[in-house]
Amino acid sequence: MQATEPQDPAGAADGPAAIPDRDPGTPAPGAGRVDAAVRRARVAVMAGFLIQGASFAALVTRLTGIQDRYGLGDGTLTLVVSLVPIIAGVGSVLAETLVHRYGSKRVLWTAQPIVCLTPVGVGLGTEVWQLAAILAVFGLSLGAVDASMNMQAVAIQAREGRSVVNGFYAAWSVGGMLGAGIAVLSDHKDVALIVMYAITGAITAPAAVLAGRHYLPKSAVPAPAASTDGKPGVPWRVLLPLCAVMTFIYLGDSAVSTWGSVYADKVQHADANKALPYLLYMITQLVGRSLGDLGVRRWGALPVVRAGAVTAAAGFAVVVAAPEQVTALVGFTVLGVGLCTLVPLTFAAGAVTSPQDPDAAIARLNLFNYAGFLIGTPLVGAVGDLAGFRAAMAVPLVLVLAILPLASAFAPQGEARHEGLRKNTSDR
Repeated sequence: MQATEPQDPAGAADGPAAIPDRDPGTPAPGAGRVDAAVRRARVAVMAGFLIQGASFAALVTRLTGIQDRYGLGDGTLTLVVSLVPIIAGVGSVLAETLVHRYGSKRVLWTAQPIVCLTPVGVGLGTEVWQLAAILAVFGLSLGAVDASMNMQAVAIQAREGRSVVNGFYAAWSVGGMLGAGIAVLSDHKDVALIVMYAITGAITAPAAVLAGRHYLPKSAVPAPAASTDGKPGVPWRVLLPLCAVMTFIYLGDSAVSTWGSVYADKVQHADANKALPYLLYMITQLVGRSLGDLGVRRWGALPVVRAGAVTAAAGFAVVVAAPEQVTALVGFTVLGVGLCTLVPLTFAAGAVTSPQDPDAAIARLNLFNYAGFLIGTPLVGAVGDLAGFRAAMAVPLVLVLAILPLASAFAPQGEARHEGLRKNTSDR
């Protein structure tokens, strides 16, 4: 017989509870009755998001140092780094299986310290094959953490009966800015990779272990309920619109994170502060995510998603048309406001549209996070090489607008689906 963890004080499961209202962001009946265990879990998962953002940013912000240590050319570095999102997709698929067996708490609690400590190996290695092996471990654990972390966040939102999922991503943004700041400072002071990664790992790994004690536990190991069409599992046809939305969001995000500094250099001919586009984008993402839950609670998820897509497209339009750097920076600032809430709301919508197995829905949606990055980075780069980076920024503009006809996936769901989510939770 397989051992299970004791049920938490509220008797809730690892997966989301019902949200019997108009969309994933509006309050459910009894939303004010949140027990202490859920409050602790919310703080713990928020810490997990912050740790994840810091760990990831600390690694990728020192790519030039990694390139120098291993003697990599630009093409080889691109190839090696591209392995991370591909393998992270495998980690997300693996997480779906492991979560069904052990629960998202155990998966997240186990995988996140690996994400925190793996960069130490990057600082120790000297051969390209060693770097590839280390990044493969990092990618697997990264995918497992991304999937299980979002499962926890959406479960907590459902338990609270109101939109809180944007707050977790605000914590991720804070962590990302902290991690990037530490990496930039270390690079400026010529701190060795191993020293920086050892220090950050010594802080983040124990913090991840401590936070994991308070994640929402799995109270049972139920078989996935039948889907709305009577077939087991989550039907892809329900998720496909949200999968496309997730891809388009990360395609836009990768255009800014990967090519923003190149745009500043080649289009606006900025002599300094080439990192300003991404910095402003990150700051406005943090501000937008900090306020995003208030907007969802007031207007619902659907209007917020539509407004976000239009705002993001407007930001890209300003970037494309900007005659000089200041105007372009305004565009990147607007972009952060537009894209900031779309990812967390897509995960929340996936759970509601797939009440028979919300964890599986989140794991599958997470795959398209990596797909957007893998498609967007080379696509924007190729257009930039052929037609210039002003034209390249028009590509994400068009695709972000494509979110609008798909936004109905965030609309109020049928009562049967909400009932299925309630039943699945009560069975657990």
